[in-house]
Amino acid sequence: MTRAVVLQHTPTEGPGIVADLLAARGADCQVRALHRGEPVPAALADGELLVVMGGPMGVGDAGSPDYPFLAPEIALLASCIARAQPVLGICLGAQLLAAAAGARVYPNLGPGPDGRPAPAREVGWGEIDLIGAESEPLWAGLPARPLVLHWHGDTFDLPPGAVHLASTPLCRHQAFRLGRRQVGLQFHCELDPTTIGTWVREDADYVRDANGPHGRARILADTERLYATARPIWDRLLGNVFDVLGS
Repeated sequence: MTRAVVLQHTPTEGPGIVADLLAARGADCQVRALHRGEPVPAALADGELLVVMGGPMGVGDAGSPDYPFLAPEIALLASCIARAQPVLGICLGAQLLAAAAGARVYPNLGPGPDGRPAPAREVGWGEIDLIGAESEPLWAGLPARPLVLHWHGDTFDLPPGAVHLASTPLCRHQAFRLGRRQVGLQFHCELDPTTIGTWVREDADYVRDANGPHGRARILADTERLYATARPIWDRLLGNVFDVLGS
């Protein structure tokens, strides 16, 4: 691949580590700031990689005048799937990729205080359980349960024909691959500590609703304690993704 087209949905959810690793591989990174009105490309050119970032909106908002870019994104992703073009979707990007592949996207649920299903937001540091780690090229060189950052309230069914690659007890579908050219990661592994701190500050209500009154302090403390160990694993994981998508 010679260039990555990055679809960004908010000012604080840019490509981060993704851009650094692509630059090290000699790939140009072109960011489309969709939240500022920049257009979704009609198609992906040969030699390009599409990277779709996260955001607080959801697949259910497609068609809303507040998020006019979502429906064109799903159409572009469907075109990339049909043409076997390389795609990396992160968090919302993974949900949009799943929707484009024909899967249902919906609020994640868990057992509530009364035993009934209730919204379950997965927010903060946590491990993921890798599936097929002994043979899956995306997981080459990774520990069996790598630490990542979670920040989502929606989940998705596994798209038809997709390979299920990771899970957590709270959210079963954490990663999937379509063929060898499209990868969806529900979790975050592209962030630097400064961005994590910005999210904790700007998304304070969301963090509190998910984790209680001490949730912000816990995420910041965990970031200080865990980031240095997690970062090389994130670099390896994303490098594996680019190796697979570029093959």
